[in-house]
Amino acid sequence: MKEYKMRRGETLDERMPDLEGSIEDYFGPITGTEEYNGHELFVVGEPKNPVFTKIVAGAAKYSGKKDQLAVHFEERPAEEVIAEGLADHAADAVSAKNEFLLEATGRDAKSRRDSMKRTVEDDAPDY
Repeated sequence: MKEYKMRRGETLDERMPDLEGSIEDYFGPITGTEEYNGHELFVVGEPKNPVFTKIVAGAAKYSGKKDQLAVHFEERPAEEVIAEGLADHAADAVSAKNEFLLEATGRDAKSRRDSMKRTVEDDAPDY
């Protein structure tokens, strides 16, 4: 599970007021919920893109901090996708993930990577 921060000065509620509807638009109908670290997240058990096997997404709410977007994409192995002739769907899956994350966080892939790197560096122990 990865958690993504919003752009400075923005909140998840402002960026995606209907998070449940947005998840359904991008990935398919929500089939249930799942708990992650005390947060109730939406589950898409049968995503409309056959590359995905399951998607878990929702708001991770923390007291005293801005909400973050918690997401986990379960995907079929690349060899299986290629063997079944679904390579075109793989490109669509990457686009759907990136467009969803950009809309939710206001950050493109490069800035999300840079933010994750800074978080890891900040959490590194001092020796």
